[in-house]
Amino acid sequence: MSIDVNNESGTEVDEQAVLDIARYALARMRIHPLSELSVIVVDAAAMEELHIQWMDLPGPTDVMSFPMDELRPPTKDEAEPPQGLLGDIVLCPEVAARQGAEAPTQHTMDEELQLLTVHGVLHLLGFDHEEPDEKAEMFGLQAAIVDGWRAEKGISGPSPAPTVS
Repeated sequence: MSIDVNNESGTEVDEQAVLDIARYALARMRIHPLSELSVIVVDAAAMEELHIQWMDLPGPTDVMSFPMDELRPPTKDEAEPPQGLLGDIVLCPEVAARQGAEAPTQHTMDEELQLLTVHGVLHLLGFDHEEPDEKAEMFGLQAAIVDGWRAEKGISGPSPAPTVS
């Protein structure tokens, strides 16, 4: 799996954890090991520009996903998943820090960025949360991936509650 993490935010983030959880999420979703992903960490001003340009919404947001080859998790009938470019995930540590502090189960900016990375991966794979049933599926899968990664890493304590909407 080729995953690039590029921190352009000026904020120190645990880039290794972002890389590790992205790799874990893609493996868990059975994405081809030669697929490519880019994670970019930006400041609030850059995220606001992207949010306005692509969503026509004001203010910075926590995570945005830009799919490339529209890869999907393979079905049970597919012997081998297709490989390709997943796309880009853009994270904003300033928004992540605020959300983590305001969450019911308060957590760090880095824990929020890990959750947002999984959220971004799922969006790249075609998952959404517009409808209640879609939200239940996506957020359930997101929690299972984060919990599985934390267990594999030996991280104890409650997992961050989803703060993305």
